[in-house]
Amino acid sequence: MLTPVLQKYKRPSYGSDYSLKFAILTPMDKVASVAPSERFVLRVKPLVESVYGPLGIDVDGVCDRIQTLLAPHLSNAARDLNPIDRWSQDDVLLITYGDSILRSDQKESPLRTLHDFLSNYLRDVLTGVHILPFFPYSSDDGFAVIDYLQVNPELGDWKDVGRIAEQFDLMTDLVMNHVSSQSQWFQQFKQGQPPGCDYFIAIDPETDVSGVVRPRNTALLCPVETPDGTQHVWATFGHDQIDLNFANPDVLLEFIGIILHYLNTGTKLLRLDAIGYLWKTLGSPCIHLQETHTLIKLIREIVALVKPDASLVTETNVPNRENLSYFGNRNEAHLIYNFSLPPLVVNALLQERSDHLKTWMMSMPPAPLGCAYFNFTASHDGMGMRPTEGLLEAEEYETFLRCMKAFGGEISMRAQADGSESPYEVNISLFDAMKGTAQGEDEWQIPRFLCSQTIMMSLEGIPAFYIHSLLATSNDHEAVQRTGRKRSINRHQWNYDHLLAQLQTPDSAQSLVLRDLSRLIQLRRQQPAFHPNATQYTLHLQPALFGFWRQSIGRDQSIFSIHNLTPRPQVLNLRDINLIGIDPWFDLISDTVIPEGMYEFSLPPYQSAWITNKVQAKA
Repeated sequence: MLTPVLQKYKRPSYGSDYSLKFAILTPMDKVASVAPSERFVLRVKPLVESVYGPLGIDVDGVCDRIQTLLAPHLSNAARDLNPIDRWSQDDVLLITYGDSILRSDQKESPLRTLHDFLSNYLRDVLTGVHILPFFPYSSDDGFAVIDYLQVNPELGDWKDVGRIAEQFDLMTDLVMNHVSSQSQWFQQFKQGQPPGCDYFIAIDPETDVSGVVRPRNTALLCPVETPDGTQHVWATFGHDQIDLNFANPDVLLEFIGIILHYLNTGTKLLRLDAIGYLWKTLGSPCIHLQETHTLIKLIREIVALVKPDASLVTETNVPNRENLSYFGNRNEAHLIYNFSLPPLVVNALLQERSDHLKTWMMSMPPAPLGCAYFNFTASHDGMGMRPTEGLLEAEEYETFLRCMKAFGGEISMRAQADGSESPYEVNISLFDAMKGTAQGEDEWQIPRFLCSQTIMMSLEGIPAFYIHSLLATSNDHEAVQRTGRKRSINRHQWNYDHLLAQLQTPDSAQSLVLRDLSRLIQLRRQQPAFHPNATQYTLHLQPALFGFWRQSIGRDQSIFSIHNLTPRPQVLNLRDINLIGIDPWFDLISDTVIPEGMYEFSLPPYQSAWITNKVQAKA
């Protein structure tokens, strides 16, 4: 009944890594303009062979089935995009749930209400929207998907999704690693019926799985009654989220069909949720395995055949070096989440110094051509702590956790191999995380918060703003009590009428933050030096300042992005950034000219400056 192919783990030999051999044999520039059928043979079939050939599976048969699925959807635009043209400084995204804003009269669907808000307040501010899972689900606020092809009727329908996709680049979640225990597939498994009976992984409960990397502290194996007796199925994220068995190519085929549906209903960015855990091999950590990377390459090739301008985004909340591996050899993710950024930015503002943030930034390689960092400081999840491993000293780490608790946050734990627990993420509204410093709360919350967002949107990559950052939403402790889930603290649902009232009150936090961030975002979008792949160099300034230099791809614009991390005025010595040249210099943010011969530039508490030699536009 069950066909999980869990082989003995063998540590990969990176000297003979398949992706590197593949790149040498069939480099991108040699196949970019070939016919889709030829490209399939050159680029897709070898990937299928790499994953399923060693398992003794009929690779030709699998490829024939994939080609049959793709045939009605193949794009006439077979040529790859110029990597530099895939995005620009104009790209800025919003992250939101479909029901983050609700009308009390419920006369329209939440997705329609979201569309109204986006059209009225953010149409000229943002270019893309990540609507978090909008499918029927059983738990985890959408990430335990019951049906991948339906819109949750409590949110709206595909027309509502399409309406947003017509105005904004749509990012859609592809939750591949696991499915809801209430899904049809898992119900079939429990009844011993095809096809679901072969879609999951069951192993002997006595198997040693202590080496499996866990993001949760629940038991890895979930007992389930089936016609063949009690089966223990793999559940990385909890017992309502059952892992799928991609060693069965039928599961891959199911998801190719789902991908095609998403692309054909307006998806421009495909977010691969928790993708690092996709492949399981007994005796391994079951994270970042070579088969997982190969399947990402396979998905990328399929997307390129159908919608060449669509992009893959991998979500891997892990230490930085592991995260960077998902760029592959320019043949995996187009975008990777910059998971180290949120805790390091928050820590810099808590400690009022830039050393760890600067050290990390100096270690970050430029994204490969055709790839970019997906920058964020807040999301629907908590602030991941694993990306700080090896970056924060023990005392600072403890201070960080202490401050987050003092500002109303919660700490979520994960299980270690030895049975102990360690912090996995901090659950807190980013706005409230900025209530103070390591010295305690103060009156600088809004300027400090705006500084954190300005740092984020200035860095190499594409910036993404969580809706509750744009709206200066505080911790929702009532939601935590109501749901029993710590992550609910940062998943507030605004009443639309109440939100509008706050936005129309000039001195409310919501009005101040949305107005100032909207101005900064619009200003940023006009500057070529903020192209996602524009040059970036870290500046060596006094610890109270964090600065870096961006230069446009055409080298016609430079921007020195400087940020005061403290509640005290700081003076920037302009000689430290070699501010010389025949062009006049301006601070875009304060809209001031820097006179020739001026050597000191004063930054008020938490003030940022974008000092440039060429003004492109003013918001």
